[in-house]
Amino acid sequence: MEKKERQVRLPNMIEALIPILTMAGLMLYCLNVDKGYEDAHMPLVVSMCVACVIGVICGHSFQSILAGMIERVSNTLEALLILCTVGFLVSSFMAAGTIPAMIYYGLGILTPKLFLPVGCILCAITGLACGSSWTTTATVGLAFVGIGAGLGLNPALTAGMIISGAYVGDKFSPLSDTTNLAAAVSNTGLFDHVRAMVSTTGPTLVIALVLYTILGMNVDASTYDPSVASAIREAIVNNFNVNILVLIPLIVVIVVCIVKIPALPGIIAAVVVAILTSVIFQGGHVWTDGVSIGSIFDLLHYGLSTVETGNEVVDSILGKAGGMDGTMWTINLVLLAVAYGGALERCGCVERLFGGLKHKLHSPGALVTATMLTSIFCDAAMCDQFLGISVPAPLYADKYDELGLARNMMSRTLEDAGTLWSPMFPWTGCGAYQSAILGMSPFTYFPFAFVNLLNPIFAAITCWLGRNIFWADGSYTNILGKTRKGDPAGAPEEAHAIACKNLEALRAAGKAPKIS
Repeated sequence: MEKKERQVRLPNMIEALIPILTMAGLMLYCLNVDKGYEDAHMPLVVSMCVACVIGVICGHSFQSILAGMIERVSNTLEALLILCTVGFLVSSFMAAGTIPAMIYYGLGILTPKLFLPVGCILCAITGLACGSSWTTTATVGLAFVGIGAGLGLNPALTAGMIISGAYVGDKFSPLSDTTNLAAAVSNTGLFDHVRAMVSTTGPTLVIALVLYTILGMNVDASTYDPSVASAIREAIVNNFNVNILVLIPLIVVIVVCIVKIPALPGIIAAVVVAILTSVIFQGGHVWTDGVSIGSIFDLLHYGLSTVETGNEVVDSILGKAGGMDGTMWTINLVLLAVAYGGALERCGCVERLFGGLKHKLHSPGALVTATMLTSIFCDAAMCDQFLGISVPAPLYADKYDELGLARNMMSRTLEDAGTLWSPMFPWTGCGAYQSAILGMSPFTYFPFAFVNLLNPIFAAITCWLGRNIFWADGSYTNILGKTRKGDPAGAPEEAHAIACKNLEALRAAGKAPKIS
């Protein structure tokens, strides 16, 4: 007797929404009602189980759903390995005195009139160095909250400035978890992704700095209290050697980005330089018990624990250097978020919710706008920025190839919305965290987070105008509408060939710009 073939169908709209509503409901309950658990991990586990049940109801076998989850996870393995080394890097940069020196010099150039633009730049630099918007807001961000209060500034304006700078640095940093995730789920190179983000985040950062400068001109300098910044600088200089040479590891990171060294060897090179810098310049501060292989391994694995300054803000900054052990929370969350996205994709929930929209997208502007709106929906409905990045990627990847677009165009778009709008909603992981750190609702500070607010709008408008577009063959249509040759971004070989063939056909039909 022949085995009856399993009948597979798409879930209906209600079935497709059940896993997402489960995730959103659990997050809202944990963050606002119970408050005994405030992470996204367990809601993800439960919602993943619900998605599997929906998939089985729709005719999928559990083995098929599991295969979809594993496939999505396998595409992020490089990003997860990088996250392990990011823990090494943050700890080594702290031990070298690189991050403390950046804060020391930065606070030294603050003036009341330039507090907002300079503070934004310093938050961006700190985010770039440590690869985390969360670490930035919880460290130098807290310092700026105090300084802003001394200036008599609107706390929401100060908080918006901090968020803007922190997320710029996070996006540009090859150490950032979301930056690595966006490149991984788009199957493009990490530094190809960073290069693409400059085209949208760079201009919006400039616009934000202009706005912060204009607003800063109205600050009453007579209310400035320099004691907060002075106390932080004194604590740093008393516990670290802050000569200019300790910034060398930061220069190494910048060079790695410029010359496009692969992420893993690039980060390891920066870690080695940072450790050498620490041994040379911080022997009397960090290595008080001497330098050994064991002590270096302990620093890289568990973080910096040998320096206590007595200043609450500085000690909080140093406490963020948790080594590889400190990245495991994020790694666990990424694994669960990506697996959840894989389950939604395999059981057909994503196709049911967004598949009809995808088939109506016939221009780069429409595709970019749809990708960003989907990312924002996932941020809000699934309560996590990792899902805002990982869920839309497999849905729209083939559409980017169909329109002859580069894969780093997709990765850029995922971050333009999925990362930057993640702290907007009070019920999301990012929103809840930033709200707790800054002491106000995201709805209060977000109107002043000019980079986060304007970046998706700028990206959508320029793309609808046929500008600021990266094509599969490496060419780039700039903001002036000129299309120039360039190096192709990383992409799967088969997908790249399809995208280039489609681009050639579009150019022949006059539907894509030719290289000038």
